[in-house]
Amino acid sequence: MRCCDNSLYTGITNDIEARLSQHNEGKGAKYTRSRCPVELVYTECAGNKSDALRREIEIKRMNASQKRRLVSKAALNRKRL
Repeated sequence: MRCCDNSLYTGITNDIEARLSQHNEGKGAKYTRSRCPVELVYTECAGNKSDALRREIEIKRMNASQKRRLVSKAALNRKRL
């Protein structure tokens, strides 16, 4: 998610819309509470929770420019469809 301060937040969920609402209502992660509103800018599907947690860690280890490239590349691919 992109926060109002343009920072990026990464997490996992099995209900994206509900989780996005929680963050925007100030009931999500502590990080996003002071950075509302947030917008969904990138998603990936995972086979199971274990895979999702591994991928979340990979993304969280990326630096800011790597994360922004990931988001930009996904946006470009969506426009092509």
